Amino acid sequence: MSRSEENVRLTVGAAELTIDPGNGCRVSSLRIGGAELLRQGDRYGCFPMVPWCGRTANGEFRNGDELHRLPLNSPPHAIHGTGRDTSWHTAHSDADVAEGRAAFYYDLAEPWPYPGRVTQTFELSEDTLTLGLSVETYGNSFPAQAGWHPWFLRTLDGRNAELSFDAAWQEERGADHLPTGRRIDPLPGPWDDCFGMPDGVDVKLTWPERLELTVKSRSEWVVIYDEQEEAVCVETQSGPPNGLNTLPRLVTPIDPLEIATTWSWTPLRGDDRP
Repeated sequence: MSRSEENVRLTVGAAELTIDPGNGCRVSSLRIGGAELLRQGDRYGCFPMVPWCGRTANGEFRNGDELHRLPLNSPPHAIHGTGRDTSWHTAHSDADVAEGRAAFYYDLAEPWPYPGRVTQTFELSEDTLTLGLSVETYGNSFPAQAGWHPWFLRTLDGRNAELSFDAAWQEERGADHLPTGRRIDPLPGPWDDCFGMPDGVDVKLTWPERLELTVKSRSEWVVIYDEQEEAVCVETQSGPPNGLNTLPRLVTPIDPLEIATTWSWTPLRGDDRP
């Protein structure tokens, strides 16, 4: 097994993070005080969404006058990018791991039509995890998105997670699961919906008497998905679903796409364990 396929484990105090670069560089485990916070399985954990987030309509996007087609892995759309299906390379030293840091990269290739590099970083402390993503081009400019799709366990030691956030708007979702372009007042869940937070993403998950976890980012876009019994997803991303078409953010030789998110947690019982 090559180094890029080996799991990397970061441990700081009672926090333990496991990253699987060979399986889309996803976080396969986040344990706080011995309690697993992420849904387990090859498709779950927390995976990067890059170079696009959520659904791209009919697997098509344009860069200027040029039309590109992506594989329809969620017919009739293309979903969640290619990074989660790619083996990444490890780009850190043993000293970095000892200090709770790790970095990984992969080079963009088919079916994505433009050459470039994606880098993902992790920095773990006793009570926070900061994740970063960057997308660089090797030549031509192109639209791109980046973000994360964590599967937080709904139930922790018998306590169901309570979700709280204050969004400025909700992207109206059409029958095709894509935003219609209308912004509406946030509706009650369950959700598979994109919300706008102009002051930055700020979403709280609370497992009563166990743990409080807050997801924050300077980005203003977050998708909440809680339609499954097993997990709640809080997806920080650089733009809305179908954003390659509706809100393109160009990656240029002098302006890479960069996004970061921080998860912070607080135990909610006196013995400091979740």
